[in-house]
Amino acid sequence: MNTIKGPAVFLAQFAGSEAPFNSLDGMCKWASDLGYKGIQIPTWEASLIDIEKAAESQTYCDELKGKVQSYGLEITELSTHLQGQLVAVHPAYDTMFDGFAPKHVQGNPKARTEWAIDFVKKCGTASGRLGLKSHASFSGALLWQTVYPWPQRPAGLVELGFKELANRWLPILNHFDEHGVDVCYELHPGEDLHDGITFERFLEATNNHTRANILYDPSHFVLQQLDYLTFIDYYHERIKAFHVKDAEFNPSGKQGVYGGYADWKDRAGRFRSLGDGQVDFKSIFTKLTKYNCDVWAVMEWECCIKSSEQGAREGAPFIQKHIIEAATRSFDDFSGGDIDEDYLKRVLGI
Repeated sequence: MNTIKGPAVFLAQFAGSEAPFNSLDGMCKWASDLGYKGIQIPTWEASLIDIEKAAESQTYCDELKGKVQSYGLEITELSTHLQGQLVAVHPAYDTMFDGFAPKHVQGNPKARTEWAIDFVKKCGTASGRLGLKSHASFSGALLWQTVYPWPQRPAGLVELGFKELANRWLPILNHFDEHGVDVCYELHPGEDLHDGITFERFLEATNNHTRANILYDPSHFVLQQLDYLTFIDYYHERIKAFHVKDAEFNPSGKQGVYGGYADWKDRAGRFRSLGDGQVDFKSIFTKLTKYNCDVWAVMEWECCIKSSEQGAREGAPFIQKHIIEAATRSFDDFSGGDIDEDYLKRVLGI
């Protein structure tokens, strides 16, 4: 069994315009001082990584990796959550998602999609140059507006939607395969890949592509009321990345899963800082270790109650406490010995 690596932190929720959060050096020192051993880098933060350079220059990638390692850290994955979202956008969301795209493709959905596919491919090249095994992303969505079918979905719509989603992602998956990197989709409401069934539909549409894998984040399953522990039993072979994020679900007589358009602090389902929610992390770390999942435990912090400063301070020791040093021998080895076939036959009476 593998010992899960960590603790690590996703920098996206902490990056900003003020020091130390406005540079890679600043964020590396900040993360290292808090006890983190790895960082997941959001590729839309130009102050942290230049993807154009990373895709073209091994020297740039070696220097970037060396800089991170000089702080006692490793890069766990690159993230294209925002750009992956733009690989597939239904027209209902064009205006809102245009903000994730550069100005030269805003207002032009076809050009935006082409740009997103090209950018994610470049991140595959960069990941390969950096020696990374996994990459974090969203799938985007063509069908999400039909998730609760009213008006009823036309026959064949779902099948066509997943066929088109696969057509857009297959060139990306093939490119990542050339560089030896897995694409790990965070299964997330708002994405066409948001649970086990939708992931299976996508796998079928991509002919079970070996590079189509999962970023496991239990918080989104709590908010969906999905059994996040049994999920690991089903899909552990495809879990290649891990966000350690907490959540809680407290339905009332007034609201449930959909939240009534309330602000985050007033919703029945809301994300919490690590240890403040309902996620059973002891069981999660046990299952991931049992199934030999080779992943980094990366804190993604999102909480509407606790400050980000406190959440960051508490995150590293929380994860470290849950990492299980995988057993290298059975606890009852003392009672065993070398295999003696004659002895075994006597034990069986044969």
